[in-house]
Amino acid sequence: MSETENSNEWEKLWQDYTKSLENWMKLFESVKNASIEMQQKFNIVMEKAVKESSADTVKQFGENWQKAMRQAGVDPFKTFGESWQKAMSELSVASFKQFAENWQKSLDESGMEQIKAYGEMMKKFAETWNDMWPQKQEKN
Repeated sequence: MSETENSNEWEKLWQDYTKSLENWMKLFESVKNASIEMQQKFNIVMEKAVKESSADTVKQFGENWQKAMRQAGVDPFKTFGESWQKAMSELSVASFKQFAENWQKSLDESGMEQIKAYGEMMKKFAETWNDMWPQKQEKN
């Protein structure tokens, strides 16, 4: 393989990788923004439910929601059930806002932070790659 072909191959690999990284970063921002928007809508729904529904109805909703999550295997956060029960025992807008904050914090501390860390790791990979291979190509 000639030096020019080798250089072109590295350039194509670099372009493909950086395009993938840019797509991933856009997707991460979209997921983060969608999560924030979803949390805001959740807060509105729960505020309305607490104000307009009976305590029994809100408690039944909570029980059904937790049951559905357990059945689907969607309850990986240890504090979720405890936070929900606390909100249910107080049945106030403030307690549901606190629940929502705790929930978002759990999400941020678990998967979202891991996704972000992965993105940062891959970004550093790209920076290291960019720093090293152009120098190596120049020496050939």
